[in-house]
Amino acid sequence: MYQVKSQWQTEELATTFLTDVRGAIPGADLQLQVIMKIVELWRPNTSKILDIGCGDGILGRMLLERFPEAKVTFIDFSEPMLSAVRDKVAGVRGATVLKADFSTPSWSNAVADSSPFEVIVSGFAIHHQPDYRKKALYAEIHEHLAPEGIFLNLEHVSSATPACERVFDDTFVDHLLRFHQGVNPGTTRQEVEAAFYHRSDKKENILAPVEAQCAWLREIGFEDVDCFFKFFGLALFGGRKAASNAS
Repeated sequence: MYQVKSQWQTEELATTFLTDVRGAIPGADLQLQVIMKIVELWRPNTSKILDIGCGDGILGRMLLERFPEAKVTFIDFSEPMLSAVRDKVAGVRGATVLKADFSTPSWSNAVADSSPFEVIVSGFAIHHQPDYRKKALYAEIHEHLAPEGIFLNLEHVSSATPACERVFDDTFVDHLLRFHQGVNPGTTRQEVEAAFYHRSDKKENILAPVEAQCAWLREIGFEDVDCFFKFFGLALFGGRKAASNAS
């Protein structure tokens, strides 16, 4: 039996997120479109991709569909999430699923044979790490990128003020309510709010401002760093490795 150090390693939370939450994320389709646009313009001949903290692999699977000749490595530390992505990519040529925990630098060992990558993506995973670890992880990701390789992080970030956070929370509840009423019309807002505000994983959120995280990327050496999408506490940000830096 594997040791559970995070609620995200439990079957209950993994299933809840994949079936009850992700489909209600505001702007999800646009977020994916922006990721695809950046990759298509900056690395049109992408052949090696890493999806870090992959969940069921939604980002890596999207890129693999667009670049069917590419090799995509999916990593996560949650057995239920790994089971979900294995089911999604079973029989898919070019897909590799590995267990790795990016809360420590040892995750690099799992992908060493496939590194460097031309594209590294992550979705709603890194915000569970303390800020010092986020920054160290971004540096490790930089090391695993090929020259001009892209890193894109779709992430939950901190709001500027408590009032702004309240607007984000209320908006997210709106989306969750519409999503759940589409499945069960009898779902009430009170039920959705109770689940949202008292969810078991909330204490694991360690949110940082997107501006600070972009600054960290620039300090590490990423170029063309930007926040490419932001909707209250949801942001897509990243950059790419310099062409002259082959380390």
